[in-house]
Amino acid sequence: MVKIAHYREKCIGCNSCVEQAPDNWIISKSDGKSVLLGSKLKKDIFVKEITLDQLDSNIKAARDCPVRIIKILK
Repeated sequence: MVKIAHYREKCIGCNSCVEQAPDNWIISKSDGKSVLLGSKLKKDIFVKEITLDQLDSNIKAARDCPVRIIKILK
């Protein structure tokens, strides 16, 4: 399995992660920032394990993030 790390505090709410990987990301209606669905908060970073079939779309989400707050951890 592969993990995604999301530094949500720095999110600007641009929606690019949702466009690339809508099965894993939504935009919060309360603060306009992205939410990594099913993630757990660990030391100010949201982390989630993903399957290999989810990897490509999340690599695109990480690549397209203008503030580079999505990291793929292998």
